[in-house]
Amino acid sequence: MGKGLKTHKGVKARFKVTGTGKLMHFRSGRRHLMTGKPSRKTRVMRRSLQIAKVQERMLKRLMPHR
Repeated sequence: MGKGLKTHKGVKARFKVTGTGKLMHFRSGRRHLMTGKPSRKTRVMRRSLQIAKVQERMLKRLMPHR
């Protein structure tokens, strides 16, 4: 019995696939030092961003089972 493709665990933790197959990623800068940042900036950082089409193909190859 042959082995299948494995999912890259780093990619699995950092990106999520939407229902339509698009890749989303979370914004950086939310881990610590939040008190010094303006509240408008912290609100904006809650939203996810869509991955660029150029990178999407490479990342989907690292997540074959999603």
